Amino acid sequence: QVQLVESGGGLVQAGGSLRLSCAASGRTFSNYAMGWFRQAPGKEREFVAAISWSGGRTYYADSVKGRFTISRDNAKNTVYLQMNSLKFEDAAVYYCAAFSNLKSGSYYYSEYYDYWGQGTQVTVSS
Repeated sequence: QVQLVESGGGLVQAGGSLRLSCAASGRTFSNYAMGWFRQAPGKEREFVAAISWSGGRTYYADSVKGRFTISRDNAKNTVYLQMNSLKFEDAAVYYCAAFSNLKSGSYYYSEYYDYWGQGTQVTVSS
């Protein structure tokens, strides 16, 4: 089991920045690639970003490329999502998720992830 706890969400003005954190506990954190997804009201959960177990490879949705940065600190069992130039359409509940290195699949699809956090709300105001 891997337990994931997100933090760092909140209310931010359009154009502002937030940094989300996801702290992991349980099994060895470096055995998992990590992803961030988000879900806005009335919409399906969508991929935001992912990072390989070592941090050497990162992946982004086109909608956030150039504005968001995913990173991880395996010594702290934590993955981060730095969000800059926030837009109204970025408002959602953000979830982090863990993807076991022992399986194949695509980082872009939620069904391949094994563990999920409870989510943290991001609200973007004018």
